[in-house]
Amino acid sequence: MQLRQYLPKTLFNRLVAIILVPMFLVQIITVLIFFERHWDSVTRQMADALASEIKLLIERLSSEPSTKEISDLQIYAHKYFKFNVDFVENAKLVSKDIETNTNYTAFAFKRAMNSHTNYLWTAALNQNNDKIFIDIQFPNGILTIKVGKKRLFSSTSLLFIGWTIGSSLILFLIALFFIQGQVKPILRLAVAARQLGLGRDITNSFHLEGAREIRAAGRAFQAMRHRIKRHLNERTTMLAGVSHDLRTPLTRMRLQLELLKKTPEIEELTKDIAEMEAMIEAYLAFSRGEASDPPHLGDIRQLLRDITEQLQKTYPERLTLIFNEDEIPTFPIRAPSLRRALMNILENALRYAFNAEIRVRRIEDTVLIQIDDDGPGIPHEKRTDAILPFKRLEASRNQKTGGTGLGLSIASDIILSHGGQLDLLESPKGGLRVRIILPI
Repeated sequence: MQLRQYLPKTLFNRLVAIILVPMFLVQIITVLIFFERHWDSVTRQMADALASEIKLLIERLSSEPSTKEISDLQIYAHKYFKFNVDFVENAKLVSKDIETNTNYTAFAFKRAMNSHTNYLWTAALNQNNDKIFIDIQFPNGILTIKVGKKRLFSSTSLLFIGWTIGSSLILFLIALFFIQGQVKPILRLAVAARQLGLGRDITNSFHLEGAREIRAAGRAFQAMRHRIKRHLNERTTMLAGVSHDLRTPLTRMRLQLELLKKTPEIEELTKDIAEMEAMIEAYLAFSRGEASDPPHLGDIRQLLRDITEQLQKTYPERLTLIFNEDEIPTFPIRAPSLRRALMNILENALRYAFNAEIRVRRIEDTVLIQIDDDGPGIPHEKRTDAILPFKRLEASRNQKTGGTGLGLSIASDIILSHGGQLDLLESPKGGLRVRIILPI
C-alpha cells in the first residue's frame, strides 16, 4: 500500500503533521539523551552521596550500639545531614527487599549501599511522599534512618520533562495559529471559485490576501473571472444585435405573406419563417443560459410540484413525482432558468415516452433528481452528442417531431451554471434516465 493513503487529506492537517512530526521526534531524542546521560548520572551521584552519608553514620556506632551512642547519633545526624534516626532494640528485619516504584532509582541506591556497607539493610522508597526509610540490621536491633526524598529523587528530571512538553505545546499552538492564517486565504480562494462556478457574484466577497504565491493565484483567478464576465457580456451584446437584425426582416416577411393569397406554397413559407423564429429564440436562450438572473433561496420541492402540475394538464396520468423522506433545505437557485431546464427535460421525456417518473432525494450536501422514462432511450455512444447544441438524434428521437436540438443543451447549460451536473444514463424502465445533481 502506498504511503499517501495514510497522509492527511487536507492542507491544514498536512502542515500540522509537517510541524508536529519533526517536533515530536526531536523531543523524543532529547528526552532519551537526557535520561541516558543526565538523569542516569545525577541519580547515581545522588544515590552514592546518600549511601556515603549513611556509611558515615554507621561508622560512628559500635557493633552493638548503646543508648548513649544512639542519642549522640540522633543529634549528629539531624545537625549535619537533616536525618531522623531511631533505634528499635532486639528487632529483626522482616523484608530484605528494597520497596520502590522507581526501578532504576532503586537499582542505583542498592548498588551504592552494597558498596558502602556490609550490614543487612532494606529500604522503602514509596511509603511516604516526603520521606525515605532505610532500615539497617544490627546485632541488638534495627537502626532506622528517615531521609527526605529530595536526597535521592532529583526534581531536575521532572522539571526538564515538564519544560520540554510545555515548550513544545506552546510552540505547537503558535505554529497552529500561523498555519491557520496561511490556510484561510487558500480556503477563501476555493470558496470564491466554487461561488463563481455556481454563477454567484463574488465582487465584494473576495479580496487578495496571504503569501505571495497565494496572491498570485488570486490575481490569476480574478483575471479569469473578468475574462469570463467580459466574454459573457460580449456574447449577450452580440446576440442582442443578431436578434434585432434577424427578427425585423422575418417579421416583415411574415406580415407580407399574411397579405398574400393562401396557397400551399405560402403556408410552407409561413411554417419556415415560424421555425426560423423559434430557432432564433432557442439559440438566444441557449447562449444567454438565463445565467444573468440573480440566485435566490428557493424550494426545489415546490418548484417540481408546480412543474408536475403544469405538465399533467397536457400529459394527464403520465408523470409521477416521488420525494424521499430526507429534508431538503432551501438553497440559492435561479428559479426561472431552473424551471426552463426541468421543463425541457420532462417535455422531451413525455414527447418520446408514455410514462415518466421524477425521484428527488438528498445525498449529503447535494440534491439528486432522477427522471426516468419508458421511451426508446438514447444509445450509449450518442449520449454525449445529445447534449451538444443543434444535435438531433434520428436513431433514438424521431426527427419528424420537430425541435431545434437545443433542449438538453439549454438544460445542461443551466444546470452547470448552478454548479451542478447533468448525466444521461440507461433507465430501469427501459428508456432514458436523466440524472441531475445540484449542490445545496
